[in-house]
Amino acid sequence: MKLRDELPVDHRLATVYRFGAGFCGLLLLVFAGLGFADALSPFDTAGETIAGMTSNVTLSVISTAVGFVLLAGAVVGGNIASVLNMAVGGLFLLSGFFHLFVLDRPANFLDFGMTNVLFSFAMGLLIATFGMYGRVSSKLPHDNPYWRHRHPGRDGKPNQPTAPGPARAG
Repeated sequence: MKLRDELPVDHRLATVYRFGAGFCGLLLLVFAGLGFADALSPFDTAGETIAGMTSNVTLSVISTAVGFVLLAGAVVGGNIASVLNMAVGGLFLLSGFFHLFVLDRPANFLDFGMTNVLFSFAMGLLIATFGMYGRVSSKLPHDNPYWRHRHPGRDGKPNQPTAPGPARAG
């Protein structure tokens, strides 16, 4: 199955994927803009806090890039936005774990504090949830394209039996 065949162009899930990517992308761009306004040096680790989090120019550049990537995913929409949301959400979670490990060490070149780590975890879960919405659940509706892909041979009607298997010797 090709990625473009999974979700019809006009399916309501595409709106969720687009909204999630756009919303989270805008949040990151606002954070990045506030970080640029503070104008620290690229790897400075002793600056003002922005929205309760520490920042430097490098973190602002990374936040800008990821924000624009998410906005591009919102423009494209569909499965691209869904997969992009799941990937970026996973990267945020990995970043949170990495920065939790390097907290208060010289390897913390992005000047992460505990609030940044918690934000990274929260934003990662939010973005990944937007990407997985309607794709990952045990109770997907039968008209859902992902449910139909996992249950071939059914046309989306809940009471339709599956094809009989080979007879068992008794």
